[in-house]
Amino acid sequence: MDAIRRSIVVIDDDVETRSLYVEMLRSEGFDVREAVDGLDGMEKITQMPPDVVLTGIIMPRMDGFGLVEGLKKNVATAQIPVIFLSHMGREEDRIRAQQLGVADFFVTTMTPVREIVGRVNMLFSRSQYFIVPNPYELDAQRLAQDLDLNRDFLCSDGGEKLAFRITLKDAETRRFEAELVCI
Repeated sequence: MDAIRRSIVVIDDDVETRSLYVEMLRSEGFDVREAVDGLDGMEKITQMPPDVVLTGIIMPRMDGFGLVEGLKKNVATAQIPVIFLSHMGREEDRIRAQQLGVADFFVTTMTPVREIVGRVNMLFSRSQYFIVPNPYELDAQRLAQDLDLNRDFLCSDGGEKLAFRITLKDAETRRFEAELVCI
């Protein structure tokens, strides 16, 4: 049986930058589609959701932040990992990306293309789990209070359930990374 080809959308208004990543990712076996800006990317992503999005930040019509915000509003695209490629590496962009839940952030002038492609591959080797807390078990109510959450572990914007997205970082040491998400 053939391995499943992972799909990725590469979004950047700079043709040379975009072509460099597209070529490198295709050589690694990815099914790659290209978009020229956030609006074009949003259209391609919603038509056929990829496994990963690799995008620039500053682009015409819709920037990378607008793209991520739009993806998070759509159930079909909300969980797609997004990686930012920054030409400037501004700290405020890094902070905002982290707040939006961007999977990774690279400054293109400081990070070799091979390293970025390697990190894309790592996204597929990590194990992720979604765990919905039982509001009546153990320390659930104390956790809800400490984090200022709804006592029934419902999201504040529409009644979806809160869940922990737990990503296995190192199986040997049993080290995980966790965040609360709406499902």
